[in-house]
Amino acid sequence: MTSGDIVYDKIHFRHDPKWSGRIGPAEGGGLLVCVACVIEMIESEDIASVRKCFALSSISGVLKCFPGALRELLQQDHRVSMRFTASLLGMLHTVEDPATLEKVHQVLVQLLLELQSEVSFHFVLDEMHKQLSDRHSVKGFRPMFNLLGALVEAVPNVAHSLVTQYVSLLEHLCSALLYPDEALKASVLYVWLKLFGTAGGSAAQSLPAAIRDRVCILLLQTLANAGSPEVINNCVGLLWLLVQQGEVVSVLMNSPDNQIMCDGNQSIHTNNSQSISQNQEQQSLDHCPLPLILKQLLLSGDEMLQVASAKCIVSVLVHSPSQYSAPFIKADVPEFLFDCLASTNSEVLLWSAYSCLVLLTQDLLFFTQCHSVYGIESLVRSLKEALRLSNLEVQKQGLLLLTEILERQPPSVRLFPSGPGFVAVSEAIIAGVSSSCLLVATQGASAASALLRLNHQSRPVQYRELEGLVQAITSRFSELPIPSPVHRRNSGNLKRSGLSSQTSRSEGFVLQALVCFQAACRLAQDCASEPALKENTFTAPSKHSHAQDSLESLCHCLLHCCDSIWIPTVIKLCERAPSAQTLQYFYSILSSQFTLLPSLMPVFANKLASSGFYRLALEHKGLLCAGNRNPNLNASCCGFLQKLSMCLLSQSDPASGSYQYDVEEVENLLVHNLPPLCCRLSDWPSLLCEAPGLQLCEYKGPRATQYCMVILLHLALQQGDRLLPDQTVFSSVLWLLRSVQEQGSCAPSHSVLRSALYLLAVTQDKSHSLDGAPLNCISKALSSCQSFSSLYIHHPALLHFICRYPELAEKFGPSVLELWLTKQAQHRDAGPTVADVQENREKRKIHADERQDQEPDTETIELLTLMEKYPAVTMTLLDMLCTREAPLAERALGVLEVLLRGQRDYEVDLCAKLRPALLQALQRLSVENMGHGLTQGHTQQVHSLPLVLRLLCVTQASDPPSSASYSKMDGVHFKLLYHVSNIAGRLKPADTESLLPALNYLYCCLSLSPAHCTDRAVSMLLSNSGLMDQLQTVLSSSSSSSAPSPSPSACPPSALLCCSHLLLSSLITLQCVHSAQVHKSISWSLDTAVQRLLVQKRSTDNLLLVSCLRLLQALLDVDLASAVVCVSTSPGLVGPRPLGVQDGALYPLGSRGAQCLSTALSGLLLQKHELLLRASVNCLSSLLGFLQRKSHVTGARQRDS
Repeated sequence: MTSGDIVYDKIHFRHDPKWSGRIGPAEGGGLLVCVACVIEMIESEDIASVRKCFALSSISGVLKCFPGALRELLQQDHRVSMRFTASLLGMLHTVEDPATLEKVHQVLVQLLLELQSEVSFHFVLDEMHKQLSDRHSVKGFRPMFNLLGALVEAVPNVAHSLVTQYVSLLEHLCSALLYPDEALKASVLYVWLKLFGTAGGSAAQSLPAAIRDRVCILLLQTLANAGSPEVINNCVGLLWLLVQQGEVVSVLMNSPDNQIMCDGNQSIHTNNSQSISQNQEQQSLDHCPLPLILKQLLLSGDEMLQVASAKCIVSVLVHSPSQYSAPFIKADVPEFLFDCLASTNSEVLLWSAYSCLVLLTQDLLFFTQCHSVYGIESLVRSLKEALRLSNLEVQKQGLLLLTEILERQPPSVRLFPSGPGFVAVSEAIIAGVSSSCLLVATQGASAASALLRLNHQSRPVQYRELEGLVQAITSRFSELPIPSPVHRRNSGNLKRSGLSSQTSRSEGFVLQALVCFQAACRLAQDCASEPALKENTFTAPSKHSHAQDSLESLCHCLLHCCDSIWIPTVIKLCERAPSAQTLQYFYSILSSQFTLLPSLMPVFANKLASSGFYRLALEHKGLLCAGNRNPNLNASCCGFLQKLSMCLLSQSDPASGSYQYDVEEVENLLVHNLPPLCCRLSDWPSLLCEAPGLQLCEYKGPRATQYCMVILLHLALQQGDRLLPDQTVFSSVLWLLRSVQEQGSCAPSHSVLRSALYLLAVTQDKSHSLDGAPLNCISKALSSCQSFSSLYIHHPALLHFICRYPELAEKFGPSVLELWLTKQAQHRDAGPTVADVQENREKRKIHADERQDQEPDTETIELLTLMEKYPAVTMTLLDMLCTREAPLAERALGVLEVLLRGQRDYEVDLCAKLRPALLQALQRLSVENMGHGLTQGHTQQVHSLPLVLRLLCVTQASDPPSSASYSKMDGVHFKLLYHVSNIAGRLKPADTESLLPALNYLYCCLSLSPAHCTDRAVSMLLSNSGLMDQLQTVLSSSSSSSAPSPSPSACPPSALLCCSHLLLSSLITLQCVHSAQVHKSISWSLDTAVQRLLVQKRSTDNLLLVSCLRLLQALLDVDLASAVVCVSTSPGLVGPRPLGVQDGALYPLGSRGAQCLSTALSGLLLQKHELLLRASVNCLSSLLGFLQRKSHVTGARQRDS
């Protein structure tokens, strides 16, 4: 052969030139190839193997580099091509050199592909079949089997021809598997592997069932006794292809193990292999060996074999887990799979083992044999490692397996009896939930849902870990790609598909997270119902309420997450297209919050209602539940609305005693009428205005549905959620009340009437005023209740609605005002004791001035606004002051006091209108108590006397000095002064609550009236001996209180003493001005007064010092000589008798007394109290005037002497 050309020079000259040709580029001359030379070299035994190998290599190169060139030479005569093929086939039996055999395989396959002739393919198959049939032994057929496998792989049509036309050849292939040569078995298995794997296994579908079943049995036998890696790998590969077909799986799983014999029990000879194989296939069936074989592969330690074994198990179980799981479980395959998980980090093996175990968990036998208990620790450990890998499918599959085990584990067998095991699985799930892939996180949330079951909780319950799970899921919400509806509309077409995919994944995660959150809430409820789980036994009792690892902490976490994260996220997600399933879990979660932390539910309920959740839930019901659709969502919405309504209703706290009955009544209405109420809010007005027929049941029917709607409208509107326009609500409720009365039905219940009244009151401002018929209808409806308190709701609109119409105000005005004041008092001070009331009264007396400076509360301001619009309310409050119980009367007094102190422009002559009413009250009190005296009885009138007197004082002090009422002291003013002075004279000195305002009023009349209008008043007061005795008693008590150890009961209140001092000072001054006649004088100790100013000033109230100075000033102005007050003195002030000239002139003060008083006043000038400073200056000025006037008398006496 020349270099490069495929020509054998020694014999080439004998060949016809037509079998030679130049192949390649023309400019280079090309490569000379002679087919005849090649064939002769192959067939000749004299040619060296190396030369033959070179020739085959050259031919292979030509076939590869110049397609079609060799075909042109061979197609001149097909007999030459057949001979060429036959020669190559013959070399498979004659050549032993592996390299040459490889070239023969290569050239044969290339040649057949080059010729693309069915005749050539059939020729090769016929030759193979002929050779297998002629020989009694398959020894030496390995090269041919390798060729057949390569040919099946390269030419798919060959596989189809084999299974349809060469069944006998396939039988020879089956028999070849019984030959003990491992290499030969590997070659045969290679053929079957390629045959079943060609064109997706389509050729295997045409394989006769008998051949297929025989292959299955022989495969199991070969695999069971395989010794070489090549055989094992080919067996496993073929097995994996076989188990993809359901019919084949049935054969494999029903093959008896005694049919699978070991090599040691075989007596296979080359001359009788066929008969032996037939005998083996006829043995009886016992049980399936496939699970045991695959278990051995798991134990091999070879990762590839372990993966293949797991994949085969998965492929078998996929066809029928319920049918095929039991043999694998009984063979302890799950145990070895869990061991694989504990000892590998291979992603492929992990995924395969996870997938296999997922299918095995479908069988209850998996759990009854405690495989889950055995493998849970290995699973958790491997899952933690898998979550650190980058393969997301492995992570999903691992979490899926954990989910299946947690969901299917029988409650009687605990997976996590102790805390560390539960902590470990919690950490794994948290890692899954925290994955950057939403699909993995969704599967993690599913595992968390399964873990949040009572039977999976350790003892003690790991509340901190549960809280961590909830927080981990909640923290993912901030990362969710949930575009707003505006963003969705503005997104372009190119981004729409990607945005839809992200949104779909987000919705899937939110849905699974909701399932998990609901499971957490249910678990918290279950733990709360079991005392053994409610508290951690190993926590000190003193730390239970503050422990982070406690049920209360978990409940707070659930509420906080729900309020701050879950609610906004779900609402945003459902803005575009509400999902019935998502909303079902959402409303169920909201409902569960009302049972976890009842103490916080009022605030939570108010927030929900004020945020529009009534509208939201009702709209979702109307949109998704109409026509009996989505019953689960309807039930969740109804449960939420019911609990929200009952919580809001419990806060209303009606004044009647039928509160519990009303709650049960409303609950029954909601339970029976919320489920069928599945219409849009726009349809409500027509439903409210329908005239239903006969109502057979109190809680069911169209009328009950209308009542239910009224209650919902009320509770929603009370929190600012207007479900319907105000005008619509007003007219609909009014029509409903009129319809009930016209139909003659029973009056609505208290709760329905209460809601109707509230709706009418709140929506009145935006509706037309009512005339006679509607007012009569409302009045009749309200009168149907025995007590208006059962209908009362503490809201300003109710006040204005009742007082707006005289017909309603006449009947219900006093009641609504009384309830308003009662509620106001309850809000300010819930349930005060008797001691608290007395203490509060004293504080009001002492700090009256400070209280006047305080801003009125909102309830009082509302009443002031009401009185501005409806003046008749003022008289109603005055009547309440005179006739109601003390707490309510005091509250009415407080409102009137605020009104009088802040006189508004709308009522300039308010005081003039109040005085006649007050005069009548005083006259009635005087007449009713004249018989037994004001100091004996304990009637309501006696209790109202101090309130009337206090209001009279405020009225007198609030009347402007420029008012015409002061033009003369006659009429109502004088009558009031007369009755008050008589009452003051008859009061018991200990009755300071009435005596103080009486004296205060007398002082106000004298001090605020012009001097020319006070002559009659002074004369009348000075002629009242009872009043003078009362003043003497007060002053005498004050003098006795100056003793070293006075009795507490003997000491009059400082306010009463102050008022007495001020009244006396006015009487002294005005008596001097008008020269009024004095019928009875009052004695007053000057020595006691000076001592108080000089020695006891630090222990004496500043206002008492001021009043004392004011009285002393009045006496000094009249030179200590007044018919009203008889001043007594002591030797300590005037000195011993006989008196000297100065002491006699200054009597009863004396020179020493003048010095003491001057010293005391000088000391008071250093005080920072403004009133005290002013009074001290004025008194000092009067003292100097007194001394100056007396100095002339002293000087004259000294000259006379």
